Amino acid sequence: MKNTLTESTGPEQTKSLAQWLTYLESIHPSTIDLGLDRVQQVAEALALNFSSITVITVAGTNGKGTTCRFLEQALLCQGKTTGVYGSPHLLDYCERVRLNGRDADESAFCAAFARIEQARGAISLTYFEFGTLAALLMMVEANVQYAILEVGLGGRLDATNIVDPDIAVITTIGLDHMDWLGDSRDEIAIEKAGIMRQGGIAVVGELEPPATLINFVAQHKIDAWWANDDFSFQVGDDGQWQWENKGKSLGQYATPQIPMQNVSTALAVLSRLHLMPPTDKLATLIKTVAVPGRRQQVASSPDVFVDVAHNPQACALMRDWISEGLQGRLHIVVGMLVDKSLSATLDELNQIEATWYTGSTHGPRGLSGKVLKQHLQPTQQQCAKAFDAVTDAYLAARQCAKKHDRILVFGSFLTVADVLAYHRNSSIQ
Repeated sequence: MKNTLTESTGPEQTKSLAQWLTYLESIHPSTIDLGLDRVQQVAEALALNFSSITVITVAGTNGKGTTCRFLEQALLCQGKTTGVYGSPHLLDYCERVRLNGRDADESAFCAAFARIEQARGAISLTYFEFGTLAALLMMVEANVQYAILEVGLGGRLDATNIVDPDIAVITTIGLDHMDWLGDSRDEIAIEKAGIMRQGGIAVVGELEPPATLINFVAQHKIDAWWANDDFSFQVGDDGQWQWENKGKSLGQYATPQIPMQNVSTALAVLSRLHLMPPTDKLATLIKTVAVPGRRQQVASSPDVFVDVAHNPQACALMRDWISEGLQGRLHIVVGMLVDKSLSATLDELNQIEATWYTGSTHGPRGLSGKVLKQHLQPTQQQCAKAFDAVTDAYLAARQCAKKHDRILVFGSFLTVADVLAYHRNSSIQ
């Protein structure tokens, strides 16, 4: 039976979204508290019911957001109704939930938070768990046909995992969040495999899956499609590419705005669900689907690109596209969080000749630009400059860059958000 977001008579009904978010940050002793028991209890109190919704759960070190966006757009172009949950947001908390392609309203979040506050009783929830339950509640209320859930951290113990997926998707497996997930790809793979269900179906986009993942799939009798074995993509000399699945090939497509590997993974999911868009719509999707903060160009003369890459695997991929067609010099603005693999991430860009600008990030996980600069290679440090804020580093890069140069901003969602906010509030094009 579906829920209804009824009005509350309590004082929580008068809170604004900003007030709710401040409150949510204060009610749990830790930011991350992995485990499903508490959030499952509240979900049961809310009587959340996904029996009539096809659930696609997407885990992975990188590529989750772009894969979710492509799936969403592919479903919408076929007249399906969708709900998408992802995190973190860039500029507006409402970005975390999209219903039929549009960000949810602040009022919908407030109503959901009020319902959850009533239902949880004495159960403590983290900021992320509260947001996850709100997203699930809004999707049920909207009666969407398809729910696309982006896993926040790992998989097995992430709050999204209280919902059984109809299909589990793993995009990539790299080294990130090692304090929580383990020190090796083998350990991390097991955590991400936790979104799979005994005898269920899955799609794995990782090109080199660890043995632990392969064994998990076999032991749990999961019907999985694997990148390279069951589906793949080939790029021609002219830049056109085609997708192959079970011996069949699709199209000659233009280069997408998001990584081809993620498009390929999304196409495998659509194929498994028998929801592949018509040929003409698919060609348009591949050419046009983009995600804010991922390979996003925000200015020209000089060209400025922002990317939320913040781990070695993502930066290796970024290294392969950022220098394409570069006529002048590259200027790199970076700000990272203290709990990331700083040296390993920056080392992926060692072979690129560039001028570096390190900016400070703030908050409980913030890292100063001066400390970050020390994680660059000695030759890079010689011409690098450290700044107290990401926007200061960015403005310095703009001042130094010539018309045909290129500026790259990366390292964290917070870093990209600072630059996007600056552009939103300025006249720079």
